[in-house]
Amino acid sequence: MNAKLSKLIVLTCIFIMAAGISFAGAAEKKTIKMGVLQWNDLVCPSLITKKTMEKFHGYDIEVMEFFEWGIAYATLAKGDVDILMSQMNFVAWDYWTRYNKKLEKLSCSSHGLNQGIVVPSYVPIDSIDELNQHKDKFNNKIIGIEPGAGLMRQTREVIEGYGLDFELVDGSTAAMAASVKSALAKKEWIATIMWTPSWMTQAFDVKFLKDPKNMQQPAQSYYWLGRKGFSKEYPVAREIMAGVFVPLEDNIRMTGYIKEGLSPEQAVDRWLKENPVIQERWMSIGEK
Repeated sequence: MNAKLSKLIVLTCIFIMAAGISFAGAAEKKTIKMGVLQWNDLVCPSLITKKTMEKFHGYDIEVMEFFEWGIAYATLAKGDVDILMSQMNFVAWDYWTRYNKKLEKLSCSSHGLNQGIVVPSYVPIDSIDELNQHKDKFNNKIIGIEPGAGLMRQTREVIEGYGLDFELVDGSTAAMAASVKSALAKKEWIATIMWTPSWMTQAFDVKFLKDPKNMQQPAQSYYWLGRKGFSKEYPVAREIMAGVFVPLEDNIRMTGYIKEGLSPEQAVDRWLKENPVIQERWMSIGEK
């Protein structure tokens, strides 16, 4: 073997060893910071994905709780959390538009969010444009929820667009639910706002009013969003997340469990125990 060939072999071996070290160093990390917005329909599928990644794939998921979209999106864009589940088509569209250059859309995790104005099923109207004809019976009020909610913003636009002689009353989800429960017990007229998936659409005999002007948002999807660069750093995690899809009816079922008194964590554990076949399928996601 001549000197040139020996030198080439040595250089080749060094290159292979260096490449091996480089690949090893680039191995996917197992710690991920997950932002979780504290609404039941977002908490449940978020926790299902968290438990799947921890139990079957060995990830360590650190949870940061959020109670407001703006703060959650800003934190994700800054990189202080890695991933966040959110509706981004309409409900949080303004936040997505503001921060999307620093974010990635990773995968769809659920679909079917629907929200709008509801009345009791016994109230003989079926459309938003009929509200003004009976405004006295509704006391000229639509009972709202938390003032910062996207649904409140949408409802204000609907009131203006339809020229409704109604006041949208700020409040809370709990207070709204109590008002609906009281009105139904007395067979009173009440107009309020709701969404599905929610335990309320199961528990209360109400109907969504039709929207002939199409001012309300259509059915929306839930997406996993990531900080910029997440997919490149966590390709396997992204693949796992993309494979965990929670159907609307199952999300509704879990919000019902929470209404029965379970914590979101307990509601998710109950659903997972009831669906072992789905878990078995999720075990193999991301495996090569």
